[in-house]
Amino acid sequence: MVPFGWEPAPAGEAGETDSEVFFRFPGVDDPAPGTRRLLAMSVYASLLGLAGVGIGIRGLVSQIGGGVPGWYVPVLAFLGMVSVALSVGAFLSIHRRVLPWALLLGAALPLIADIMLAVAY
Repeated sequence: MVPFGWEPAPAGEAGETDSEVFFRFPGVDDPAPGTRRLLAMSVYASLLGLAGVGIGIRGLVSQIGGGVPGWYVPVLAFLGMVSVALSVGAFLSIHRRVLPWALLLGAALPLIADIMLAVAY
């Protein structure tokens, strides 16, 4: 199970260190993430979001126009939600070194599948 920083620690693990928590909201005493890092992650996530909106509009037009199978919209929506969940995870792990970038790159994969699906119909 992946430990989250907002969950209370079990009684036996009261002294849990930050190195064991992958996803957490920043605390008051946490250092601020670097400006460049935050800006780069935000720009990348906004590009993912804009692509997702474009795919959503394309899916809506395809659905209104007809001729798409019944599974088209649920699959399109599911892949979009997976991409959003990975992006959220990236920002919750911003204090890690590599994990946020891996999650943001991973968020692009379902979006690419969404693009291929939208182009196919």
